Amino acid sequence: MTAPHPFGHTLTAATLQARFAPLRSWEDRYRQLILLARELPPLEETLRQPELELSGCENRVWLGGELLPDGTLHFYGDSEGRIVKGLLAILLTGAEGKRPQEILAGDPLALFNQLNIRDQLSASRASGLDALAQSILRIAARYA
Repeated sequence: MTAPHPFGHTLTAATLQARFAPLRSWEDRYRQLILLARELPPLEETLRQPELELSGCENRVWLGGELLPDGTLHFYGDSEGRIVKGLLAILLTGAEGKRPQEILAGDPLALFNQLNIRDQLSASRASGLDALAQSILRIAARYA
């Protein structure tokens, strides 16, 4: 598995919902995003390839994926920005370990709505998040 991480495995959607549920202010949610960013291991320089770099984001972001032998997808990525990296961690949590058809049939951003994060993002961050979601869908479509 390329660039393993805890998101979608030990850190699940339920785990994130439990972390975010007591947070009432955007500042507290913002701090939680920074903490999540710290839990996403940095991507090796060899994986920071131009074909994995996304455009449309405030910060440099890399996102890749691979089909595992069991038919599920493993996603990996990194960002130079802490908030964007925290958003990426949530996106990885929602997509990791699913089959391509599951991802294509769902909304990659559904977890953001459940955590009450999406509506609080600036226009540029929301645009970057949409670019990340589209990349997840492209990767899933490649393996479907």
